[in-house]
Amino acid sequence: MSPIDEITIRDETIRLGQLLKLANLADDGLQAKEFIENGLVKVDGEIETRRGRQLHSGSVVSLNGQSIRVVGS
Repeated sequence: MSPIDEITIRDETIRLGQLLKLANLADDGLQAKEFIENGLVKVDGEIETRRGRQLHSGSVVSLNGQSIRVVGS
């Protein structure tokens, strides 16, 4: 199992598509959308197909064997 990286956000929440770009898991919004629509992204262990899903501090996003934990500032 790979280690979980952390990414700090400024606001209370961040949208899933934005997080994928911020964490460099997606090159741009289009690629983030494709990953999400194809069921490749998990949030807290569940496949998430909504790009606008609001993530809070503590949420864990996984894609291609890489996991990112959202941390509030």
